[in-house]
Amino acid sequence: MAKEDIVVVAVDGSDASKNAVRWAANTALKRGIPLRIAASYTMPQFLYAEGMVPPKELFDDLQAETLEKIDEARAVAHEIAPEIKIGHTVAEGSPIDMLLEMSKDVTMIVMGSRGMGGLSGMVMGSVSASVVAHASCPVVVVREDNPVTESTKYGPVVVGVDGSEVSHKATDYAFREAQARGAELIAVHTWMDMQVQASLAGLAAAQAEWAEIEREQGELLTSRLSEFQEKYPEVKVKKIIARDRPVRALADAAEGAQLLVVGSHGRGGFKGMLLGSTSRALLQAAPCPMMVVRPDSK
Repeated sequence: MAKEDIVVVAVDGSDASKNAVRWAANTALKRGIPLRIAASYTMPQFLYAEGMVPPKELFDDLQAETLEKIDEARAVAHEIAPEIKIGHTVAEGSPIDMLLEMSKDVTMIVMGSRGMGGLSGMVMGSVSASVVAHASCPVVVVREDNPVTESTKYGPVVVGVDGSEVSHKATDYAFREAQARGAELIAVHTWMDMQVQASLAGLAAAQAEWAEIEREQGELLTSRLSEFQEKYPEVKVKKIIARDRPVRALADAAEGAQLLVVGSHGRGGFKGMLLGSTSRALLQAAPCPMMVVRPDSK
């Protein structure tokens, strides 16, 4: 089944999810596609524990409360993009099930995050980990301290490039987003060679070796980007080769960016997204919203 070209944003009424709505609305506007607001509700556990059948009034109240959150999110989205088309989905049950099911048929899912405290309300902790780790489409995490401002609205799109299959896929998404936004693309490739030891005696030789490695890594990055530069010729590209850890290099490059794109199983430090320290650190350290792209399911 073909995917529907639509941006889905998960909402729970929190400030963090409103931030996600602003980013998602801006994205839908720039890509010229609709926005869908998604929310879910669950019955209080004690009712099931007692084997009671919840009264219809309780269902009605929970639905009404959820629809209020959706209406509030719709108003926030229309402040950013008055002309976009907005639909909504309300589901009873697990937000994980709802979002993973939706991820099979849509362009991207956007979720809010409170930063250090994990992901907010509806998309908190295990929910966010499950959605990022298992979604069939890219997932964008927008932290509470990643507001859409006049400067970041027009910032670059940053992508981590490491030569893996999923990095190739992430790079394609990054170019696509940069083109839709009329934004510059910053491609970051990092390397750390622990074999090159810079003792005082060997410093000059080490510097020469580092310069040679950097030149080789630069050629590697250029070759990895060439097909995308042909495919998206209007996207302006800046290349960064960093002898640094991926977290720091990408966080530095993403300062003032409107989006950071990473693959979730790259060899360059993103393996096991949300399990490894690199990816966890990046979700909390990135100064802008972050898109996680997973490998195609086999």
